[in-house]
Amino acid sequence: MADQGWKIAIVGGGVGGLTLGLALREQGLEADIYEQTDELREVGAAVALSANGTRFFERIGLRDKFAGVAFDIPTLIYRDGRSGKVIGKHNGRPSYREQFGAPYWGIHRADLQKILSGTLGMERIHLNKRLVDLTQNADEVTLRFKDGSSAKANFVVGGDGARSTVRQWMLGYDDALYSGCSAFRGIVAPELLDKLPDPAAIQFWMGPGGHLLHYPIGNGDQNFFVVERNPAPWPAREWTMPATEGEQTARYKDWHPAVMQMISAVPISPRWGLFHRPPLSRWSKGRVTLIGDAAHALVPHHGQGANQSIEDVVVLARCLAETNAADCALAQDRYERLRRGRTRKVQYASITTADLLHLPDGPAADKRNARFATFEGMHHHLGWIHEFDPATQVPTDRQGGTWL
Repeated sequence: MADQGWKIAIVGGGVGGLTLGLALREQGLEADIYEQTDELREVGAAVALSANGTRFFERIGLRDKFAGVAFDIPTLIYRDGRSGKVIGKHNGRPSYREQFGAPYWGIHRADLQKILSGTLGMERIHLNKRLVDLTQNADEVTLRFKDGSSAKANFVVGGDGARSTVRQWMLGYDDALYSGCSAFRGIVAPELLDKLPDPAAIQFWMGPGGHLLHYPIGNGDQNFFVVERNPAPWPAREWTMPATEGEQTARYKDWHPAVMQMISAVPISPRWGLFHRPPLSRWSKGRVTLIGDAAHALVPHHGQGANQSIEDVVVLARCLAETNAADCALAQDRYERLRRGRTRKVQYASITTADLLHLPDGPAADKRNARFATFEGMHHHLGWIHEFDPATQVPTDRQGGTWL
């Protein structure tokens, strides 16, 4: 396949940027990736990849590479956080893979980045390139980096995460919004979790004002994320703030022993403010376009940050391959039409899921529990996200629709 005149630069060497490099290569295109750090290092401990993300990696032949480092998660469980009672337990019909056409993987981010960068090759990945400015004319974009170097491209993709320099350049201001929730996180070895039931499952322990999410990663370690409601505004300039001993367990002292065992098994970690960004009317400015968290930063309650990035890049790569560089705006319009409605719905669903998980005792919580207990209720909650294949499908209204 011809390159149609594209000279593509990707800002950011995280999951979205590296996966875009692979998706472009699948379409016969190449790109240079500019990463601000001096090595490809993890941001966040682990990631859960649902079928809407993993099917791309399986399609390009990476299943064997994931087999040694990803945990194939068979079951989703909702529990009462205090009693430990199972509210809903779901394996798919007849299994998750058979229902959605691809696996659900828990994987350490470092292992994921190693697979992606190793498959892509380091020749087109440029490290220690912190973007400081972009300038463009009708035909070309110039990227300038902190080390004094520069690069030129005729299409630039901002895949530089939730605190995106490219997004801020595009808008002219920082539009981060605090969600009203914060979290502690950690990774715990299985031998420290003798009270944990169903360790192979991804589990939500729910209660008034907070929840615990955890899932196994490649070697059986549990990656956890314990979330609690906090009054806005966020009291720190940074998105993290120091925590004192016992702070991460204070709200959960009367919860199930497995919850307390897990969240107290790791040294005190910073408190993470959970921020998101409002939907934009456009993701593009001239020859510059956003993907992933730079375009639609999510709170993590649906576990869709990495997965929506993967969906984005599969669609963007196809739109670029079907268009000439001279028709940049046409490719951008096609990409945004297919992605902005769906990601907006996933953003909204992610925010409101915290409300659902944190309900106080009473009729509303009872109604939620009754819904999560059934396969139909679970599928209504998650199916429209996990079943989607960005390579072959246009989002239905249920899946987010198409709009520009």
